[in-house]
Amino acid sequence: MRISERGQITIPKPLRDRYGMDHNVEVEITPADGGLLIRKRAAGEHPVDRVSGILDRPGMAGIRIDDVDAYIEEIRGR
Repeated sequence: MRISERGQITIPKPLRDRYGMDHNVEVEITPADGGLLIRKRAAGEHPVDRVSGILDRPGMAGIRIDDVDAYIEEIRGR
């Protein structure tokens, strides 16, 4: 392998297939003894997990989740 003028390398297809590195996979490059370590970036938090339970907050008792207008009034403090 060679590094291109733009600093790019191509990971051979058999290695990409073996390690599940499809075209949209993000990787981390870490300095290691004698070279660089390339590995798949750990999966981030799923967007649904970030908002899960958002309506289950103190002060929301008695507000029906399906009553959007009441919810908006409550979070606006009206």
